[in-house]
Amino acid sequence: VQLVESGGGLVQPGGSLRLSCVASGFTFSSYDMSWYRQAPGKERELVAVITSGGGSTTYLDSVKGRFTISRDNTKNTVYLQMNSLKPEDTAVYYCVSARTWGTYWGRGTQVTVSS
Repeated sequence: VQLVESGGGLVQPGGSLRLSCVASGFTFSSYDMSWYRQAPGKERELVAVITSGGGSTTYLDSVKGRFTISRDNTKNTVYLQMNSLKPEDTAVYYCVSARTWGTYWGRGTQVTVSS
């Protein structure tokens, strides 16, 4: 299993970024996918989840209305569209795929929101 994130960077408050995660090594369309983040000195937190078929999504309260998770099962890719970014969104963002026996994590992509 391999999960490779991209799309992070430095953005001003109020700006937007779109993160992508390309998955390989498993049947992507069979599994729910998640985005987590971890800010310096803070615990890792679940940001968003999307079901295997894309029909249902769940969000961290603090990102509701600003972030959108989506997926393209033909491209084995999950996305996180982040709008109206705030300095408190600064973190490393991870793509995650869970199994009953464990969890697969990408290496993460840094998002920094600063003026």
